[in-house]
Amino acid sequence: MQPKAKPFIFLLALIGCVTVVWGTTAFTGTSKSVTKAVTPVADPKPASKTILYDSLRLDTLKLSREAFLCAMQGYSSLQQSGELRNSRYLTIADFSLPSSQKRLFIIDMKTGKLIYNTYVSHGRNSGTDMATHFSNRPESNQSSLGFYVTGDTYRGSNGYSMKLTGMEEGINDNAFIRNIVMHGSAYVSEKVIAMKGYVGRSLGCPAIPAVLTKAIINTIKNGSCMFIYGNDQRYLAQSRILMQMRTLMATDSITTDTIS
Repeated sequence: MQPKAKPFIFLLALIGCVTVVWGTTAFTGTSKSVTKAVTPVADPKPASKTILYDSLRLDTLKLSREAFLCAMQGYSSLQQSGELRNSRYLTIADFSLPSSQKRLFIIDMKTGKLIYNTYVSHGRNSGTDMATHFSNRPESNQSSLGFYVTGDTYRGSNGYSMKLTGMEEGINDNAFIRNIVMHGSAYVSEKVIAMKGYVGRSLGCPAIPAVLTKAIINTIKNGSCMFIYGNDQRYLAQSRILMQMRTLMATDSITTDTIS
């Protein structure tokens, strides 16, 4: 009887091998699916650098590449920490540009489109056309660099305005007690630039053209990211949000793949 049992044993062994192979494949597929599901949307992925910067041709609008990369890093950091209630928009004020240029950029991070590019003022004690001095100190009448989260709106002495919360300790966290807000002003206009060569200056607030005030504020209010950049190596060195900026720039690990 033993010779007749061998084919049966061989068949059982064959079925066992097929079962193991099928089970391993099914398990591997399930594992991949679970891993993909739990991967945070905002985690950086290696890809070609500054896709959005290049696709929007922001270099032709004179937006500093470094300003953009810094803004993307801070936006991602604030988004991951849950600080942004309105993560659709990213606002960049590039104070490495003169105030006579359109240096305010508002990007729709969902559609990948630049929706506003206009003028913005800096503090009167930060400089004339160029902003070169920055302070977090009350009564300094200077602009503060760094990342902000936009807040509620109100009507004050400068009309329709929007509160700003400075997110960087020792850099711009006095924004509230300094009454640093976004508001519109008649001194931020091409007419003033034609007369003086630069827009009017504020007491530290990022003032914008009066005709665009309501539209811009209503777009970015209530929890979006605003970044004020300047040619200031001390800020880049002190900012905790940007402490890995140099490494990220060197390895091209900031991409727009994280946009949700």
